[in-house]
Amino acid sequence: MSNTNESQSESQKKNWRVIKIGLIVCVASFLFGFRVMPPIYRIACEHIFGIKFENKVADGAKVAGFAPDMERTVEVQFVGNVNSALSWKFAPEVFSVKVHPGVLTEAWFDASNLAPEAIVGNAVPSIAPNRASLYFNKTECFCFTEQMLKAGESRRMPVRFVVDPKLPADIKQLTLSYTFYNNELATKRLAAQEASTQPKS
Repeated sequence: MSNTNESQSESQKKNWRVIKIGLIVCVASFLFGFRVMPPIYRIACEHIFGIKFENKVADGAKVAGFAPDMERTVEVQFVGNVNSALSWKFAPEVFSVKVHPGVLTEAWFDASNLAPEAIVGNAVPSIAPNRASLYFNKTECFCFTEQMLKAGESRRMPVRFVVDPKLPADIKQLTLSYTFYNNELATKRLAAQEASTQPKS
């Protein structure tokens, strides 16, 4: 009887080892996708975890129709992150501002390329809390286009936005976060173009 129990115990331990290895492989695969495949990361976050990323320009007529609410203030916090595969420094110039819903506001971020070669980056934005994303309207943003920085180059990048006056009253603070990724295809294309223009010895 004891031999049977020992055999079952060994079998269970082996099963758990297989499960652990499977989980580690799954997590590693997801992290790899997070590091080098921002589109996959975005799809996973939006469709599996319900996290919404806002990367579209606000409708001009809609924003122009907002009636400013000067009786209310909302704190907008800014966060700047850089993916580990990108040799950039990136941060907001101020970490928060208080805005009136319906009023156009401007904020600036600073980016620097620390690498010895030119790199093309793309910024992926997100809004927290998630339900506030429906009421946050960007009229201009560096996240709409690829950003190329030469080796050692620094750049100030603006974002202009309007908080919809219909933002639920219980939301008094929201966070606009950006993560910059290396656009590897665009960076390789840029390197190939630069190489083709070099004089041949």
